[in-house]
Amino acid sequence: MPVKTALLLADMGSGDHMGDWGAGWWILMVVMMLAFWGLVIVGVVWLVRSRGGSPRQSPDQSALEVLDRRLAAGEITPEDYRESRDLLGGEKD
Repeated sequence: MPVKTALLLADMGSGDHMGDWGAGWWILMVVMMLAFWGLVIVGVVWLVRSRGGSPRQSPDQSALEVLDRRLAAGEITPEDYRESRDLLGGEKD
């Protein structure tokens, strides 16, 4: 057997690569890769949600429209509706 081949085979079997962790390095790399991509996905979702605003109220709704919607949804009583509408300067029913 040539010397070059013998040295190569001896080097392959020594097991001193990566500090003798064996498969531990592969497991660590997989975990770190999953953590990285998980953080990227969470960051993208956070950006989309923060830029999208609140789904319940669009910025071009007036206070009276919000009040009307809350009465229709049953979130406030008709008495609360009348009081709030009077405070906002809306038309009286």
